[in-house]
Amino acid sequence: MKKVLVINASTRDEKSQSRTLTKLFVETWSKNYPEDRYTYREVGLTPVPHITSDWITASFIKPADRTKENQEPLALSNMLVKELQEADIYVLGVPMYNWSIPSGLKSYIDQVMRINETWKFRSGEPDGDYVGLLSHKKLFILSSRGDSGYGLGEPNAHMNFQTTYLKTIFTIMGVKDIEIISLDNEEYGGALFAKSQLKIHKQIVKLK
Repeated sequence: MKKVLVINASTRDEKSQSRTLTKLFVETWSKNYPEDRYTYREVGLTPVPHITSDWITASFIKPADRTKENQEPLALSNMLVKELQEADIYVLGVPMYNWSIPSGLKSYIDQVMRINETWKFRSGEPDGDYVGLLSHKKLFILSSRGDSGYGLGEPNAHMNFQTTYLKTIFTIMGVKDIEIISLDNEEYGGALFAKSQLKIHKQIVKLK
C-alpha cells in the first residue's frame, strides 16, 4: 500500500480542466492499486496563506531553540511538510496562469520549501549545493494550458514558467522521479481541444 497526496491548484471548480485530470488519475490509479490511500490538499479554492516575516525568522531557528512564539507561525507549514514526508506519490493538478502557476500554489510551495525539512545545503552553510530531503517519491504533474508548444524545443518553451518551475522546485526537494502530462489548447476549444483531451486522457488511463 502506498500513500497518494493529491494537490489541486485551480481556482475553478466544475470547469477546471486540471481537476478533471486529477479525478481521472485517481479513478484509474484506484483500479490498478486498490489498496493505496489518498490525501487531498486544496490550494486553489482554499488558498494557503502567504509566509510572513515571523515565519521566515522562525524557520531559520533550530527546532530545539524555537520558543512557543516561534512555533506558531510554522504550525500550518509543519502540517503540510508532514503530508509530503508521509506520502509516496504526489499528484499535482495545476493550470497555467499567465505562463506560470496559480498564486495559491506558489504560497503552498513557499510553506513547504523548508530548509533542513525538505532540503538543506550540503555543507550546512549557504553553498549553492542543494540536497533534497524528500527521497523515494514519485510526482505526477498534470497541467492544463490554454495554448500549446510549451515543451522542450517547441516555440513557446521560453514562456513555460509552469512545469519547468515545478520540476526545478521538487527536484531541489529531492523528488527525482517526475512525470509531466499536459493538456493543451483549452482556449481554442472545438475539435483541436477535443483532440488534446482524448490524447491526454488515454495517456492517464495507461499509467502504471
